[in-house]
Amino acid sequence: MLRSFFIALSTNKAFRAFSERSTMGRRVSRRFVAGMSVEEAIAAAEQLNAEGIEATLDSLGESVMQVSQAEESAAIYHQLLDEIAARKLRANVSVKLTQVGMDIGGHGAGPELAERIVGEMVEHAAMTANFVRIDMEGSDYTEATIAMTERLNARWPGAVGTVLQAYLFRTADDVERLIAQGIRMRLCKGAYKEPAEIAFPLKADVDANYVKLMKRVASSGVFCGIATHDEAIIEMMRQFVAETGLDKRAFEFQMLYGVRRDLQRKLAAEGFGVRVYVPFGTEWYPYFMRRLAERPANVLFLAKNFFRK
Repeated sequence: MLRSFFIALSTNKAFRAFSERSTMGRRVSRRFVAGMSVEEAIAAAEQLNAEGIEATLDSLGESVMQVSQAEESAAIYHQLLDEIAARKLRANVSVKLTQVGMDIGGHGAGPELAERIVGEMVEHAAMTANFVRIDMEGSDYTEATIAMTERLNARWPGAVGTVLQAYLFRTADDVERLIAQGIRMRLCKGAYKEPAEIAFPLKADVDANYVKLMKRVASSGVFCGIATHDEAIIEMMRQFVAETGLDKRAFEFQMLYGVRRDLQRKLAAEGFGVRVYVPFGTEWYPYFMRRLAERPANVLFLAKNFFRK
């Protein structure tokens, strides 16, 4: 029920407008969003790097319906890639397809536009020894996202990857599909409302599938991201490394900006790779609500983290 509630709120325009303008909303965004500008995001990445932690920068925004908006989003990402290269940051970028025109109708728009724009980003990343993560959205986009990643990786091997969501039944097959091509993936649990016909409805089943897939991708020989704040799952990963002798740098833990900074630093100090997802921009509200929907217990969790370092 809570999951459905937060997903519904994530698309509520009136509540979004109120939240993004309210004092509390701005306070929340300061804690969990690294500012409104590229400069603030770069500063956050520099601070993380100084602590031995890598970063993924994400300019927040999605579901654009005008080509000009898609091109504006792309320009921000090219600026990010240039800044990362100039400052020699240990950082890459993450982008959603709906942010670069995937849903725009008309000739030359939609998937064609999105693939052109992301392709230009991936080419830019390849030229600067960097990497673009094509973020995953709802299940309506899963196959298109994976297929586009495959095509772009064939052109610029190693410069592009994507995200797989453990709550989908299909993900075990998708893991093998990407491993076979050497495509880097981030494994997360999933943050969208999906029907029981295609996704595990129970948290316990999602967690069990996540752990199974986590071990598979981490030991596959293809570098991957284990995206979780679940301490029980993190401990299982620690034990798996200890039992198998897996190189700690065969994978990295990935976490969200502003959440469990103490755990991020602890894992980095233990020699694990840690990467923090650094969102920035004015459109923070849908992102924040999906984090609550992903795990409703995060309501209390994030409230506690609001006051802790």
